[in-house]
Amino acid sequence: MGEHGQNFQPRRTRTDVIREIEISTTLHPHEDLDKVIESVKSFFPDWNPEIPERKIGFPSGNNPEIIYGTSSSLDIFLEALRKQSILDTALDAMTLEEDDQICDFSISRLASLSNKVSFTLGERVLGGSIDISITGNGLIEWLETSTWHEGRRDVPRGVGDELSMHRDGNPREWFD
Repeated sequence: MGEHGQNFQPRRTRTDVIREIEISTTLHPHEDLDKVIESVKSFFPDWNPEIPERKIGFPSGNNPEIIYGTSSSLDIFLEALRKQSILDTALDAMTLEEDDQICDFSISRLASLSNKVSFTLGERVLGGSIDISITGNGLIEWLETSTWHEGRRDVPRGVGDELSMHRDGNPREWFD
């Protein structure tokens, strides 16, 4: 029995929580297919989308198409968040909907080509966006754990707390 008379429950691992990681992006007629794929694979190297047939030449006559696939891991993506020291921003951006079974968010394709994460919050983004959808059970707790860092010892954080960014991405003022 643990504190408060509760049985000890070991932390749930990623494989216990995540059922699927779906990744999609819109490929526009003027975009270089190889660069679009490279941008997604920078964080999700096992992503293998179905590649549409494309006409070459100008005008191409191609239409915008959504290309999608799945990935088995968020490890490289989470490591990039740690290297950039944006774990709190990531927690806020990834949990704006506060759903424990699905987590939808988007990042900039242009930034990902430089191995940087830049969250896009609904706005149209130069260079396009990568749309990520994670499904599973207990995602909120898992995301809080996955984005934990030492600074939370002094300033504890949780999904939807008084320090979370506004839905439009603006920060909340919390300094004294």
